[in-house]
Amino acid sequence: MTSAGDISQAPKPASASVIAQHAAMLKALPFSDVRDFDDAARGFLGTIEHAKVTSAQGRAVWSLEPYGFLAEENAPPTVDPSLWRQSRLNMHHGLFEVVPGVYQVRGLDIANMTLIEGDTGVIVVDTLTSIEGARAAMELYFQHRGKRPVAAVIFTHTHTDHWGGARGVLDDAMLAAGVPIIAPNFFMEHAVSENIIAGPAMLRRAQYQFGPFLAKGVHGQVDCGLGKTMAAGGVALLRPTDLIIATGDVRVIDGVEFEFQMAPNSEAPAEMHFFIPRYRLLNLAENCTHNFHNLLPFRGADVRDALAWSKYLGEALQMWGGKAEAMCGQHHWPVWGAARIDTMIRQQRDLYKYAHDQTIRLMNHGLNAAEIAEAIRLPQSLEGAWHGRGYYGHIRHNVKAIYQKYLGWYDANPVNLDPLPPVEAGKKYVEYMGGADAILKRAVADFSKGEFRFVAQAVSHLVFAEPDNQAARAMLADTFEQLGYAAESSTWRNAYLFGAQELRQGMPKTPPRSPMPRETLAALRTEQLWDVLGIRLNGPKAEGKRIVLNWSFTDTGETFVLNLENSALTYVKGAQAADADASFTLARGTLDEVIAKLTTFPDAVDAGKIKVSGEPLKLGELMALMDEFPRMFEIVEPKRTLVT
Repeated sequence: MTSAGDISQAPKPASASVIAQHAAMLKALPFSDVRDFDDAARGFLGTIEHAKVTSAQGRAVWSLEPYGFLAEENAPPTVDPSLWRQSRLNMHHGLFEVVPGVYQVRGLDIANMTLIEGDTGVIVVDTLTSIEGARAAMELYFQHRGKRPVAAVIFTHTHTDHWGGARGVLDDAMLAAGVPIIAPNFFMEHAVSENIIAGPAMLRRAQYQFGPFLAKGVHGQVDCGLGKTMAAGGVALLRPTDLIIATGDVRVIDGVEFEFQMAPNSEAPAEMHFFIPRYRLLNLAENCTHNFHNLLPFRGADVRDALAWSKYLGEALQMWGGKAEAMCGQHHWPVWGAARIDTMIRQQRDLYKYAHDQTIRLMNHGLNAAEIAEAIRLPQSLEGAWHGRGYYGHIRHNVKAIYQKYLGWYDANPVNLDPLPPVEAGKKYVEYMGGADAILKRAVADFSKGEFRFVAQAVSHLVFAEPDNQAARAMLADTFEQLGYAAESSTWRNAYLFGAQELRQGMPKTPPRSPMPRETLAALRTEQLWDVLGIRLNGPKAEGKRIVLNWSFTDTGETFVLNLENSALTYVKGAQAADADASFTLARGTLDEVIAKLTTFPDAVDAGKIKVSGEPLKLGELMALMDEFPRMFEIVEPKRTLVT
């Protein structure tokens, strides 16, 4: 039991109410079913010790060694036993044979690399998050299967953990030789919007989702549901050379036929599945994994379409049901046998359909998102399926995402139309509740009864009203901790425990954000570069200013007019303004070098790489209006820096 004013930074034990909840979970779920453990180990060929991957400088970018505590079969009191089971399954690592000719590297990243052997080489499906991890995965494959040329790379969808390591698979010579890079239609548009334009905020929020700054252990981070955690190595985006446009499209790659199915706006805004008749292999990317996925991840994203997701799985059954003898995804372990594969797809199809339809049903009865989350229950046939458990997504927040997709953030109750922001509201709540001491006294009593959800809400108001009140911070941290211990969802656990850590220790100290890699910049269309620049413009600082700049790129043949007025930055392609303040002629690659901080604009001018006419200082005036986004900002307490 905690007490107000206990500001120890040490983790606390699990409370009696949490332990009782875990005991009930052990009775409710089929823990005697161990088929997943057999499947996760099947086909093992070899691995790297502790799955450890290091950078060229010797820094560990990935290692499972800190997770050695998961060797214990039984869950400790501080971890939900269902989540403990999933965390242990995600410890399998190395190279695995799915079927002869198809291999996977698992456990060197949160995602999988799938390697499909063709007539002369190997086709690499998804390249993991980091360049270092992808390189290590390829070396492991070559060690056991022999050196083969890379015949093609396939990106199944737009999330970084599936394309970030591409430069660890494809070197300059391979790119120059034209090794195809195949991806779903609109890959670049969504890879940029999801990972670059909103990247600064997403990366900070992702710290709560994945828990990278939490200690690994029974009181801290144990898993991410989809895998262990995010890799910390180098990332670069490569532009696809071949886009899959429609369901039914076929490609023959190195003699191997691929049948594709499009699945946009499912787990990613651009995603696709494929079937390989030669190997009777089905790959549903990230849409049929061994957990209930996220319809709206904590890091932020477009709300995913649960109804479309379900329909794509149904369509996959129609196209390939009974044909596949192995199904492997880009997370977790494969499933074998046509009957088991079809059963899993049907259950996953119905999981997303049930969540969608029942949310809409209750919504049309007038329930709001929070009320629906309290009311909805999965049917027993889905509740008892291990792959339907909410280790990554969770029914209680997925239904809120569905509600948001249809009705938005506003629940139609005018009290929620324009509420006070957290600091102002917190001060009034504290005043109404009789002050800090009264709140903490009641909080201690409710904490002892296991009423953690309301204690968190109440004490959070006090923290936002009085952010330096150590007793309030300690109480909220202890409460978050118990909610984390109780969570079956890895993302919920990570969010609660990281919130507790930041209340106790403050935000982690992190180095400044690195410049965007030149390879990623080169993959962006020039219009996308201007879009990224536009979101950095500080509108209030730009009040009353007008700047017009002409740009002409010698290597791409593109021309643009960049225009600042009305505090908005816009551009026109294929034009030049007669009244421009300045004009710049340069290679697009030179601009990439400047943005990547490999050179400076004045140095490039001095070197003759940029020709300038007009008033070049106008570019400096424009750049002075740009914000630099912080890597860290407060989340569980008030912002300490005023943002305008």
